[in-house]
Amino acid sequence: MADKAAHPALKREITLWQATLTGIGLILGAGIYALIGKASAIAGNGVWLSFALSALVAIFTGLSYAELSSIFPKAGAEYVYSKHAFGRKLAFIIGWLVIISGFVFSATVAFGFAGYFEKLFGAPYLLTAVVLILLLSFLVFYGIKESVWFGVVSTIIEMTGLVIVIILGIPYLGRVDYFEFPSITGVFTAAALVFFAYVGFEQISRLSEETKNPKINIHRATLLAITVTTILYILVAISAVSILDWNVLGASTAPIADIASKILGPQGFIVLSVIALFATANTVLFMMVATARMIYGVGKSFSHESILARVHSKTRTPWVATIITAVFSVVALGFGKIDVVANMTDFLIFVVFIVINAAAIKLRYTSEREAHHFKMPLNIGRFPLIPVFGIVSCIALMAHVNLEVMVYSVITIAVGFAIAEILERKGIKAKFE
Repeated sequence: MADKAAHPALKREITLWQATLTGIGLILGAGIYALIGKASAIAGNGVWLSFALSALVAIFTGLSYAELSSIFPKAGAEYVYSKHAFGRKLAFIIGWLVIISGFVFSATVAFGFAGYFEKLFGAPYLLTAVVLILLLSFLVFYGIKESVWFGVVSTIIEMTGLVIVIILGIPYLGRVDYFEFPSITGVFTAAALVFFAYVGFEQISRLSEETKNPKINIHRATLLAITVTTILYILVAISAVSILDWNVLGASTAPIADIASKILGPQGFIVLSVIALFATANTVLFMMVATARMIYGVGKSFSHESILARVHSKTRTPWVATIITAVFSVVALGFGKIDVVANMTDFLIFVVFIVINAAAIKLRYTSEREAHHFKMPLNIGRFPLIPVFGIVSCIALMAHVNLEVMVYSVITIAVGFAIAEILERKGIKAKFE
């Protein structure tokens, strides 16, 4: 009992439907509300194809996450999976990449929020993004229950906004050629960009230690969230280019609101802009929640005494990890360009997903003693085919990321390797569960 008091655990508050809506909220806020304009500028009327291609990558890798989370329901998620498959050094590097991408992701979507806020109220772009991150970090610290309820309400609001766009587009369906695009390369390049729109499904696994019956509910929530968002994305993308010329859409900083404005006038713009504020704020909130849990999971694997593993005795949230997440998310705002930041996040996540898919293959053979509460389909004997598709599709999309993004990403990976090497030489060993 004394040990529990000294090392309070995270609190199990999240149900299946809350985990599913949390995942949907994580996924939806970034892509459609912040990036559909940028993607349309590259893929033209074929932007819906870009979303469909990205969905395949998400589905392949999502099934790997689903199986792994049913075996190891831990807050460290990717870190834990990688360790059991490939050892602690690679696990540390993967944890590092996930944490860095979490900071960058939060900054990217905070810029999306700021774009809509600036259009509505004329507030300074960068200052708005900073204030948003600081306010949401307080909510993350205050409690997981409160964070989840804010997220559930926000998710319902943002889904309503997308349904409105789909309905508005119905009279315009068929008015454009949906296979008209500047080039097929543009479709794949846009797919690499809008894959950012699907980043979030993997965050669900990091809520394992705060979810009821995680070995069942986490993988179900992951698959449900990907399915729902894929359907919404494709329908919204088709409606968007049906209503608004893709050149106009590509130049917009508030694309969803501009679509509503064309049909409903200024009032439509205001309504969709307010909904977009909820959508982007919601995504930033839960990305910060998930990133803080990864930092906490990495810290706890080294020692319950680690400062990174500190859990507040009253709020039962990882308060040190939350502060770190807030500070470095603000620092990541310094990258500036939303498309560069989004592509960097994608590149790092592609690397992580390749390792996770490989881990899913290896652990089929090395974790037989562990209970598998979910096994993905399409297997040859014990060998799973879907992770192979996941690896190949991630590599295909990585090839369409530009050189500037690759340089930033390679530097980030190199820093992770250097830190892992230093820790190993100092003899700091992690205690894996």
